[in-house]
Amino acid sequence: MKSTDGVVSRVCVAACFIVLMSGCGHAPNETDEFTGRSFVLLKKGETMDEIVRKAANVVPSKRQFRWQQREQIAFVHFGMNTFTDREWGEGSESPSTFNPTALDARQWATIVKEAGMRMLILTAKHHDGFCLWPSKYTEHSVKNSPRRNGNGDLVAEVAAACKEIGIDFGIYLSPWDRHEPTYGDSPRYNEYFRNQLRELLTNYGTVSEVWFDGACGEGPNGKRQVYDWRSYYAIVRELQPDAVIFGMGPDVRWVGTESGYGRETEWSVIPIVDERLDSLIAGYPEADAADGLVYGDRMGEDLGSREKIRSAQALIWYPAETDVSIRPGWFYHADQDHQVLEPEKLVDIYFSSVGRNGVLLLNIPPDKRGRIHAQDIKHLLQMRDILSETFKTNLAHASTVLASNQKAGHSGDAIMDGDERTYWTTESGVDSSTVVFMLRHQATFDRVLLQEHIRVGQRVESFHLEAWDGSSWVRFAGGTTIGYKRLLRFSPVTAQRVRLVIERSRTSPTLTGFGLFKSPS
Repeated sequence: MKSTDGVVSRVCVAACFIVLMSGCGHAPNETDEFTGRSFVLLKKGETMDEIVRKAANVVPSKRQFRWQQREQIAFVHFGMNTFTDREWGEGSESPSTFNPTALDARQWATIVKEAGMRMLILTAKHHDGFCLWPSKYTEHSVKNSPRRNGNGDLVAEVAAACKEIGIDFGIYLSPWDRHEPTYGDSPRYNEYFRNQLRELLTNYGTVSEVWFDGACGEGPNGKRQVYDWRSYYAIVRELQPDAVIFGMGPDVRWVGTESGYGRETEWSVIPIVDERLDSLIAGYPEADAADGLVYGDRMGEDLGSREKIRSAQALIWYPAETDVSIRPGWFYHADQDHQVLEPEKLVDIYFSSVGRNGVLLLNIPPDKRGRIHAQDIKHLLQMRDILSETFKTNLAHASTVLASNQKAGHSGDAIMDGDERTYWTTESGVDSSTVVFMLRHQATFDRVLLQEHIRVGQRVESFHLEAWDGSSWVRFAGGTTIGYKRLLRFSPVTAQRVRLVIERSRTSPTLTGFGLFKSPS
């Protein structure tokens, strides 16, 4: 099979890589239990030990866990700016400017999947207000463009392509709208925005992520728009209850930069401190209390340490999505065709996002034809080749596992059984431990994979790895948090015994996956 640009399909290779990188395990289904809470209130006077114990037991919701399992997703910035060669439009552009000559949404979805990504998020409306679907609430849309004589619906085309190719579909709907005349008249514009949100969440099948940013400006009336975020959340929950809400929303946060790099210490559990907390969540059931808050950017280097959670009023599972564009701009510009990120850089970004307990959101902007450019495709597939080759063989497979402490029913063998529903953990009160992996043969490796069982919480605060050199244990790598996935790179090590030393954990540590790998030459 070939993609529409003549690129040999790598869907099977990408699919195999995805299975491997997900721990070769079981994807959650409707029978899997998610019994913990993703939002927990703290009581005044609680001790630090009590706060830490609560933090260790905050867990992702089912929708958040499924989002984390995607690991890599694609952003597709396409719209009026593609044709005006800008990043932010004014909103005064004529719909006739939007006129792709060879648009192929199936090509987008195919390349996204071949590159190993599991979802495509489309910019249904950017700040210029131009809509890629024929919204009945504005004339500033594809219905007044030359494409298909105004009868096209790009949102429908992309949603259908994603479904056909087998990836999830998400939408970006910009709250800032530089075209809409009601913008700045907050009640009227909020109703306009809710109407458009209902269109997108009703007419295009399953939507897996709704992407909001906080960009805001003054309207034609000179007044700054006040967004009614909580009413937006309510519509998403009503119409697409399994969708995560990103950014200015309660499910997934922005990592804080647009570099593609996450923090070395990335906690998914972070504190909430707001003097209005009680009134903001009043009337919300405990399970939905997070929807009563309005979220902003979290850009600090330290978001979830013991020092940070000490003064919290509540704790929330709020993981990081790490965004970056494959080009300097978010929209396509012809003069950037030779500035596409190199495959090695994309691999480095992968290790620094997915490998640091995040999800990578990689932007791939189609050109004026409406197709992903050949240079972008080349580098994406070369990245995939490097990653597929790196993680092709787990050198720790079938290891004998010896844990210094283990809870009944959660032995060390669970780490290597390929089932992410099973995990090793220690007895109650044991928050440090060692796990030795006895490889079947001596091996040389320079990459390691670690996975906590986050469905019972994120707990590990510091760890290191050692190799047995024949007479002693020699440290070769280490880190702080693990979370859903931690990937480490180091100089090649040759050994048959590897020891994981968990130095500190918030309560009994867990591990559901472990791997040793050798990168290609």
